[in-house]
Amino acid sequence: MVRYKKSEEKRKQILFAAFQALSELGYDSVTLQTIADHAEVSKGVVHYYFDNKEAVLVELLEWLTGKISAKEQAAVQEQQTATGKLKAYIDSAFPDAAKNRSFYRVYLDFLARASRIPVYREINQRFYDNCARISTEVLTLGQEEGIFAKELSPETTAPVIRAIIDGCLIQWLMTDNDELHAVFKESCYAAVMKVLSSENMTNDKPLKG
Repeated sequence: MVRYKKSEEKRKQILFAAFQALSELGYDSVTLQTIADHAEVSKGVVHYYFDNKEAVLVELLEWLTGKISAKEQAAVQEQQTATGKLKAYIDSAFPDAAKNRSFYRVYLDFLARASRIPVYREINQRFYDNCARISTEVLTLGQEEGIFAKELSPETTAPVIRAIIDGCLIQWLMTDNDELHAVFKESCYAAVMKVLSSENMTNDKPLKG
């Protein structure tokens, strides 16, 4: 049992090192050696736990998206109202500038390759499915409370909510200005609230131009 725990701790150490290396150097520049250097272990130790760079990165993406999904879900579950859940969801997605910068540098590298690497696409789809469940919970509760448009369909609206969150964070990342992080978070909340209060996001009505 102790040996298993130490083994899991070492795997997490290597995964975190891979995350740091990707954030600092970018996907193409990362090798097993750079991962080992960031983990402060030998390349042989990394090879003991992972067959190759791809194996490390697949598990890294699964680990990262799983951690974020769990954190966001936990934050939402602590709230009782739709607006409280939505604010908790967005607050959790915008923890702080440093964390968002590190994550999205890595995440965007993975997304850029997802169309050509099926396993990345599959992992990301599971992440989006979890995001959709959170958004659906927020939307349906808000509809029950009478504050969100009843005509909105969870199937079409839930993906839009995550798209707004990711879009705002990516746009903030491009500004390279930490002081704007809070501004983009507030704008994100306002944009999602506008969508959820709109009757244009329906299955049978086109968006008005």
